[in-house]
Amino acid sequence: MIVFRGAGKRYRPLFRAPVRALDDLTLEIVPGEILGIAGPNGAGKSTLIALLLGFLAPTEGEVRIDGLPPRRYVERHGIGYLSELVAVNPRWRAEQALARYATLAGVPKREVRARVDRAVDELGLAPHRDKRVRALSKGNLQRLGLAQALLRDERILVLDEPTHGLDPLWTQRFRDIVAALRRPDRAILIASHNLDELQRLADRVVILDRGRLQRIVVPGVDAPTGRATYRIVVARGVEELPAVHPGAVALGRGEFELRDVELEELNRVLAAVVARGALVASVVPTRSALERHFREAVGDGAGDGR
Repeated sequence: MIVFRGAGKRYRPLFRAPVRALDDLTLEIVPGEILGIAGPNGAGKSTLIALLLGFLAPTEGEVRIDGLPPRRYVERHGIGYLSELVAVNPRWRAEQALARYATLAGVPKREVRARVDRAVDELGLAPHRDKRVRALSKGNLQRLGLAQALLRDERILVLDEPTHGLDPLWTQRFRDIVAALRRPDRAILIASHNLDELQRLADRVVILDRGRLQRIVVPGVDAPTGRATYRIVVARGVEELPAVHPGAVALGRGEFELRDVELEELNRVLAAVVARGALVASVVPTRSALERHFREAVGDGAGDGR
C-alpha cells in the first residue's frame, strides 16, 4: 500500500551545509496495519510524514502509495491527516469549521451535514459545536482536529501526536476510536512521543534517530533482553520478598522494586516467593518493552534531522 524505497531528504539552506533530514528509508506499510512512528525531536518523523503526504519530494529514492506518487494519490483519493499543531481560524465556530473542511475535502454537499454530525458525536463535541474555535480548550481543539481528519473515511490516516492535550478520559476514548477505525483495507500511521500509547495501539513501531531508521519493534512480541527494573505488588506475605531477595526495595503498601535483574532471576525470585505462601498481585517493568527498545536504539542523544 505504502512503500518507501531508499527515500531520503536533504535540505539545502543558504550559506550552510546541507542537512540530511531523512536517509535511505526503506519501509513498507500494508493494508490493515497500524504503524507507530517514534523518535526524539529532530529524528526525521515530520519529514517522513511530509514525504508521505506529498508536501515534500524526496531528494533520493522514492515514495509510492498504491503505485502512485504521494501528491497524485492525495489529489485522487485523499488522506485523513491530523497535524501536530491544530490550526483553525479562531473566529469560526466548531461546526462551521468542520463543514468547511468537509467541503474542501470534496464531500458531496448533500452529505456534509451527516458527516459533520457523525464526527461531532464520535469526538464528543456536541456541547461545543456552536462555540468559536478561540473559546475551545486545548483538549477540545485537539478533538476538533481529530474530527476533521475522520470526515471522509479515508483508506489512509496519518495522525501526528493525536493525544496531545487530551485528558485521561479522552486518551482512553482515542484508543477505542482507533480500534474501531482498524479495517483490512486501511493503513493508520500514528507519530507520537507517547511510547505507552504506541505500545498499546501499534502493530509495529518504527524508531527513527538522526534521520535513519534504527529499529522496527513489534509490541508484545519483541521483548528486549538484558537487565531491567520491575515493580512488584505483594497482596499477602509481604515479608517473603525481601527474605528471598534482600535487594528488593520497599516502596510501601506491599510494593517493591527489583532493580537491574535478568528475566531469569526475576522468575526464580517470584517462584520462591510464591512457594513460601506469598500472593503476588502484579509484576510490571518500570519501563515498557517499547521504551526499553527506544532507549537501546536512541540512547540519550538527540536527532539532527527534522
